Amino acid sequence: MKGSWRSHGLNSALAGKGVLVLDQVFQNLKSSELFQKGATVAGFPIHVRGHTLRGSSDISKPQFTKLLKQVTSHISSISNIYVHDGAIGPRSTCNVNIRMISDGPSSVLAFSNIIWETSSRAISKDSCPLTVYAAESISPGVSNSIGLGTEGDNGFIAADIERSMLIVCGTAFSDINGTKETLVALSEPVIFARGGLPLPGRLLVFGDSVVLLFAPEDIIQSCAVFLISRDAGVILSSEGVMPFFRFGDTNTNGPNLYKLPSAIVLITSDDSRTIPSASKLSPGQAAYHFLAGHQNGKFVPAFHKGPSSIDPLELAKALMFVLKEQQIPSFLVNAKGIESAGKELVTLVESTLSMNIPPFRAKGGEIKRRYKSFLSGKYQQLPEGFSF
Repeated sequence: MKGSWRSHGLNSALAGKGVLVLDQVFQNLKSSELFQKGATVAGFPIHVRGHTLRGSSDISKPQFTKLLKQVTSHISSISNIYVHDGAIGPRSTCNVNIRMISDGPSSVLAFSNIIWETSSRAISKDSCPLTVYAAESISPGVSNSIGLGTEGDNGFIAADIERSMLIVCGTAFSDINGTKETLVALSEPVIFARGGLPLPGRLLVFGDSVVLLFAPEDIIQSCAVFLISRDAGVILSSEGVMPFFRFGDTNTNGPNLYKLPSAIVLITSDDSRTIPSASKLSPGQAAYHFLAGHQNGKFVPAFHKGPSSIDPLELAKALMFVLKEQQIPSFLVNAKGIESAGKELVTLVESTLSMNIPPFRAKGGEIKRRYKSFLSGKYQQLPEGFSF
């Protein structure tokens, strides 16, 4: 509620509690609206070795080696050790098996709630499983002792992509988002090598149809209730499409989740009125717009803000190949004006799939020049077939 006519009653109610409203009062805002007002979610320091993108600070090989030695020595000194096996993605040829070794049950509980179930046999047979070490009770000074400073005294997350290892110290296991982002960065090269595409998308289901959705985070939050999972991250392969992480209370939620997408929809928000509300894209255009990740004048390559170990250009090239090979239709939707109206946005996406949508043609050349300027500044040459 933003200073509307109903706010007078709320102002009076707050005054009765001893609080006087100087300007406006906001009541029952949605998550997306709270983020727009500047809300933040507390997290722990994340250090990743071997990543190619932004989102975390580096840790050197000697630092990680020293940390690993301290953590394994610490866990070895604990009477009761906890081991939990799981996977990124449901069982498939492209998923990544994980073994967690911990000095306490709290980190195992948090971990088990986000990963898919797997068997100990799958771990032992996997040529490249991830190993997660959780040291809940390790000394708070371990971060400073290896040269990472005192910021991580309460806990921190460290990963080495080259070694397929993740270390979680202190209470950092409670940072679910940070844990997931780091697990994704560790899993990406394994998934990619096994023929899967690790993509920062979400899934929408309309009847028997599965839609793979790419959109800015604030727009995603407005329609989160309609998504299969709020988490960004799916594995696309010849077997179908599946979420990175568990959702709900079970490991499965019906066979539709594993079908190949009926369509891929890229959502932008552009107020220049040069991008139509809905357009059909060729595979080359879909790869181009995916790579740019245009969001109302800004660009987020591959719609991915977190740490990543896969070059967005390589993902875009692989995505174009899959779209061509599997003949998956692609669409571009301009959500400007309905970014915070989740139901309207979902309705627009659904109607786009059922209508005869014209091919993409921007009005004027300025938006095309902005795309070209951004991408040419990052990549010397785009692959043949990529087009605006």
